[in-house]
Amino acid sequence: MRTTLRALLVAGLCTGLLAGCTYYQTAPGVYTTAPTSTFDRSWSAARNAMLEEGVRIVEEERSTGTIRGDRNGIGVLALLRSQADGSVRVEFRTVGATTVDPQLIERISSGYDRLMGR
Repeated sequence: MRTTLRALLVAGLCTGLLAGCTYYQTAPGVYTTAPTSTFDRSWSAARNAMLEEGVRIVEEERSTGTIRGDRNGIGVLALLRSQADGSVRVEFRTVGATTVDPQLIERISSGYDRLMGR
């Protein structure tokens, strides 16, 4: 009788302990990270395209969408503007001694397109 009572107490204690445990299951569905905004993606691609061509970034102003840099006396400017449809317009300009490297602007533009997956 004592053995049975003891067995019942042990079983009841184990059941009580297990009932106190909580198991959280992930709700079914598809989970992804928050997507990078179109502007952020374009900003990174424009900046990295300039850096890949050896342009030293001297000023970055996200609020105005402006990145300024220079390379061997050539001033490089990237202008990013958000459009009403959610797209981003990106424009590259060079000023100064462009005869030193007349193809710089084309390489930066091509690098930008490549980084954007185009």
